[in-house]
Amino acid sequence: MIAKITRGKAIRRLLGYLYDTVKAKDHTDPHMVASWDGFAPDPGRDQDPKAAMKQLTGSLELRLNQARGKGQQVPDKPVWQCSVRAAPEDPVLTDEQWADIARRIVHTTGIAPDGDPDGCRWVAVRHADDHIHIAATTIRGDLRTARHWNDYLRADKELEAVESDYNLRIVVRGDRTAAKRPTRAETEKAHRTGHRSTPREQLRATIRTVVAVATSPEEFFHLLAGSGMKVEVLRFPSGDIRGYKVALDGDTNAAGQPIWFSGSTLAPDLSYPQIRARLTAAEPVTAAGARRPNPWHQATAATERIPYHLAGTEDAVSQAHIAAFAEALDALPLQAPADLRLQLRRAAIDFERASRSRIQADHHHARALRGAIHAIARQPVSGGGAGIAMFLDAAILAAMAIQRWHAARHHNQQVEATRRTLADLQAAYDQAAAAPLAALNQRRPPRPATERHAQRIRQTIPTHAEQILNDPTWPALATTLIDAETAGHDPTHLLHLAADQRALDDARSPAQVLTWRLQRLAQRPAPSLLARAAMARSDALARRSQPVATADPSQAYPPPSHSRRR
Repeated sequence: MIAKITRGKAIRRLLGYLYDTVKAKDHTDPHMVASWDGFAPDPGRDQDPKAAMKQLTGSLELRLNQARGKGQQVPDKPVWQCSVRAAPEDPVLTDEQWADIARRIVHTTGIAPDGDPDGCRWVAVRHADDHIHIAATTIRGDLRTARHWNDYLRADKELEAVESDYNLRIVVRGDRTAAKRPTRAETEKAHRTGHRSTPREQLRATIRTVVAVATSPEEFFHLLAGSGMKVEVLRFPSGDIRGYKVALDGDTNAAGQPIWFSGSTLAPDLSYPQIRARLTAAEPVTAAGARRPNPWHQATAATERIPYHLAGTEDAVSQAHIAAFAEALDALPLQAPADLRLQLRRAAIDFERASRSRIQADHHHARALRGAIHAIARQPVSGGGAGIAMFLDAAILAAMAIQRWHAARHHNQQVEATRRTLADLQAAYDQAAAAPLAALNQRRPPRPATERHAQRIRQTIPTHAEQILNDPTWPALATTLIDAETAGHDPTHLLHLAADQRALDDARSPAQVLTWRLQRLAQRPAPSLLARAAMARSDALARRSQPVATADPSQAYPPPSHSRRR
């Protein structure tokens, strides 16, 4: 059930519309279901509709005229209207039920609080099965103006309770953190000019991408200036930056002047203070020539840790990791294969709504993911689609965890946005993973080695063993295990690390999840014989004592700086 609140100047014009059945042909049997005192004349039921309409109009205008007669100031738009509409699949409510809903709305919005003899005069008119219109004048009986600030939010909150009380469809509601939608004029202009998106949407998408790859406020403005849009930096008298505004090249008003948008009007998190907070907390890019691990592997590892961070107790930290994940999706199309870019852009656009909530992010966290994305943007990694498939596999499980996190906090719009993102990511993953998985499958490892690793799977991951071994991509996982063993790794230990990572139960294909995790873990230098013996003893002790899994099992693997090659 949704509400729409508007304001007007003349109550007689509104009543004329509500009771009209000639011009408004969808109005059937207009009649009153409730009023301020229960005795208001009803033009829809009175034998003399014109007289009843005149009497009703006079009653609703009475306090307006009294206030004006005493020289008191009256609002320029003293008419308040609230339309309340049920969902198409909701049952048809009775007049008595609609009357109850109307009284709840005027009470919660401050138009006519229960028990207040000086509440505003109002009526609720029904001219269709699925909605009512509440019409009121906002001058109270004591001739003061009604205190009805935040009326929409109050009405929306009350309708949420109405849905529960009447067993109606639960409408997804927001938290006022959504980006402003394009106006009707902007949308029509885009259609006239042959564009699929409005300048507002184009600017927002471009700026989000620039923020994702920039490493400092200075670089942000440098990249923004080279992105094909007009940019104007706004400064305080001291010379410090206070904000910025942008305009799409060629987008002008009737006078031929650019149509400017400030960052904050494009989206709440694109204001300059918000962008500066994110960029000053970002990890610096590794200096040119310095060695660093594969950025795709680094980004995947950081993404795999997102569920652990979301399971923590600090919501500000969790929100920071969600924002960093959004930046990763914004930057991903820049280095993705051409056939994946459209799907990945759609994922980034869909997740944009899920990246914000009323919780303020502590951006000093999530540096690892931001650093990896910055490295990918500057030093794209070759190797076919394996790197991006590996990242997308982790991103799907991270998005599932983000969806649960939002759901637990009743962030309904964010939950829906994440659901759409998951569909986009799954489609992109299926496309990206097809070739590298097929290449691994085609290698067809020897039967004895496959059976040996199958037995290892049954011993290490008994819960998912049969699902893994019956998966069409099991040969790819077996090949990965053989490659890891050939490189000097202990496959059993790697499997324990990979399987202990959270969210394996959420995976559509545990075999594919393990394949990517093992490939990433196996990229690290193989441990020495002494280290492998110590790990074997540690694994045996861990299995006997059955401790709780560490917060991030992948970090238990010896880092390269403490390992020696065989």
